[in-house]
Amino acid sequence: SSLSLHPPQQAPLVPTNSGGGGATGGVPGERKRTRLGGPAARHRYEVVTELGPEEVRWFYKEDKKTWKPFIGYDSLRIELAFRTLLQATGARRQGEDRDGDHVCSPTGPASSSGEDDDEDRACGFCQSTTGHEPEMVELVNIEPVCVRGGLYEVDVTQGECYPVYWNQADKIPVMRGQWFIDGTWQPLEEEESNLIEQEHLNCFRGQQMQENFDIEVSKSIDGKDAVHSFKLSRNHVDWHSVDEVYLYSDATTSKIARTVTQKLGFSKASSSGTRLHRGYVEEATLEDKPSQTTHIVFVVHGIGQKMDQGRIIKNTAMMREAARKIEERHFSNHATHVEFLPVEWRSKLTLDGDTVDSITPDKVRGLRDMLNSSAMDIMYYTSPLYRDELVKGLQQELNRLYSLFCSRNPDFEEKGGKVSIVSHSLGCVITYDIMTGWNPVRLYEQLLQKEEELPDERWMSYEERHLLDELYITKRRLKEIEERLHGLKASSMTQTPALKFKVENFFCMGSPLAVFLALRGIRPGNTGSQDHILPREICNRLLNIFHPTDPVAYRLEPLILKHYSNISPVQIHWYNTSNPLPYEHMKPSFLNPAKEPTSVSENEGISTIPSPVTSPVLSRRHYGESITNIGKASILGAASIGKGLGGMLFSRFGRSSTTPSSETSKDSMEDEKKPVASPSATTVATQTLPHSSSGFLDSALELDHRIDFELREGLVESRYWSAVTSHTAYWSSLDVALFLLTFMYKHEHDNDAKPNLDPI
Repeated sequence: SSLSLHPPQQAPLVPTNSGGGGATGGVPGERKRTRLGGPAARHRYEVVTELGPEEVRWFYKEDKKTWKPFIGYDSLRIELAFRTLLQATGARRQGEDRDGDHVCSPTGPASSSGEDDDEDRACGFCQSTTGHEPEMVELVNIEPVCVRGGLYEVDVTQGECYPVYWNQADKIPVMRGQWFIDGTWQPLEEEESNLIEQEHLNCFRGQQMQENFDIEVSKSIDGKDAVHSFKLSRNHVDWHSVDEVYLYSDATTSKIARTVTQKLGFSKASSSGTRLHRGYVEEATLEDKPSQTTHIVFVVHGIGQKMDQGRIIKNTAMMREAARKIEERHFSNHATHVEFLPVEWRSKLTLDGDTVDSITPDKVRGLRDMLNSSAMDIMYYTSPLYRDELVKGLQQELNRLYSLFCSRNPDFEEKGGKVSIVSHSLGCVITYDIMTGWNPVRLYEQLLQKEEELPDERWMSYEERHLLDELYITKRRLKEIEERLHGLKASSMTQTPALKFKVENFFCMGSPLAVFLALRGIRPGNTGSQDHILPREICNRLLNIFHPTDPVAYRLEPLILKHYSNISPVQIHWYNTSNPLPYEHMKPSFLNPAKEPTSVSENEGISTIPSPVTSPVLSRRHYGESITNIGKASILGAASIGKGLGGMLFSRFGRSSTTPSSETSKDSMEDEKKPVASPSATTVATQTLPHSSSGFLDSALELDHRIDFELREGLVESRYWSAVTSHTAYWSSLDVALFLLTFMYKHEHDNDAKPNLDPI
């Protein structure tokens, strides 16, 4: 019978020549049998025949580790593709045999069975492509099999697995498992497995299996002699019965050990042999498939990707693995799935070529090269010459990945699939600028326009004033023409959005975005809406994740409401916390609620005004002050090297109503309720504070949604050492994984009513 590449349309999955007396009726998942050392597995066929597709299991090997089994759904489809390849090559081989052109593999054992078989057992290719002419394999077109939740494809003709959404230098080998080692259920090498399988069929095809199989598997075989033996290159296999097979090593040390143990009274089988099992411990079924992906997460890297190419792929793999563990533990009742895709945008950029490398001195070259490959990205981004190249590189890669995913999952958009972005370090800034369309050139044009509108109060002659009036009329006429032309263009073509998808959640990790926004003139507003820095129609939710000792990370909330600089960020729950309070129910609390002075001196007022972009240094975190200052200086220094226009814009636009030097920190918290206090005001009435004596913020001055979320410090970690490692500690954190999934699996209808719960 012909085998299809699409098993859902094929029933039954087992070919007609592979079923025994007990193979009829029911779905594949119902046929089980018990294996030694394994869970309840598949049905026992009564008569020895070829292994069915559900009995074979395919494996893959990553990073030169042990073989890992594909899930049943993937293994079945790979096996069906493999058998289709065998049938196609077998048909071609028969034609070539008639012409005398086909050269059979010398290692392929000749079939001694007289029974009819769909596959020609005289050729080794029926079990492996090894030994066949490569031209014959290339002419057979077998579509790659999509596996591992759609992230990889398997090419059965090459025996390789490769990723779909990113490039990877090392190919992942795959292997067809038929015979397995007892206990570990690791497959034998494919060449040996093929030879053993062929010998097994030659000797035992059609023989009846033991009726009491499930009992006999655990019974000792001491004293039994081998009914058949088969020699391999470095091993040999003994059959003590149809289903009692042992593998022995023919190495010298093994022979000595075997002789000694036999003289001591141990049997040959139990002394040094390894028990083998034919067919995998679990039967592959179509029901064993991954959940449908309803939410994809693009993971964007920051600086340093040039220094360690492929690092974002490894980091995303760590985040994906952590998310899998959290999904199994906390979200196993969901029928949906969140998938993480790495976005590698740096390696394709040319930028300045090797100009910077050519001007780099040779002394301490290793350190200089590291800085050129990491911190230099910040300078590139603040350069008006290369900034657009970085933006377009990330934008094109995001759109490419999304289009590719939708083409392979056509029902993703129809079923309301959502997209989130997780960005790290500088990647947060670039992603933000892509979503908002921020451009320094546009701000510079606004700056020039603002200067032109200012009246020139100096004395001018009649002729000079007349020329200026003509220039003004001409510019106004030119502006009208430009607007009409722009209107015609806009009516003829619609504006293409920067991204092909709406961003549901934008997670920033270790982000310096607040510093960049501050340098662009962003200042706190009067409302607690996220729209002040990122409109909700662009991104539904902005969340800023940082480690308390990460020197590159800064807070965003004080850029929306100034008094949030004295409000502690939300503490992210540990992943093993039982019954944690939902984040939307946690009320804001002040950093130092116990200290509420009613008056301050002028000098104290200057020192206690919190910065609008940084969290004040807490008494419990005084150890990190110097480190944070170092990080702040490095970020500001790098940003100022190429900011150019940023300095002008900062001086022009960045001057909002500044707080007088004698204003207290309590006054600054009242900015949202009343005008700036008089410079002579040095006292604050206790009853006007925007929080109660319990240290919690008045609900009228709260943000619509909290944005800053802080990881909890380890109890025994070195704080100065964590300042060095914390910037890259987000990828494998189970706390971060739980936090991300909490918001992605969030229930569809949010409960706007905030219960009056005590914060933790």
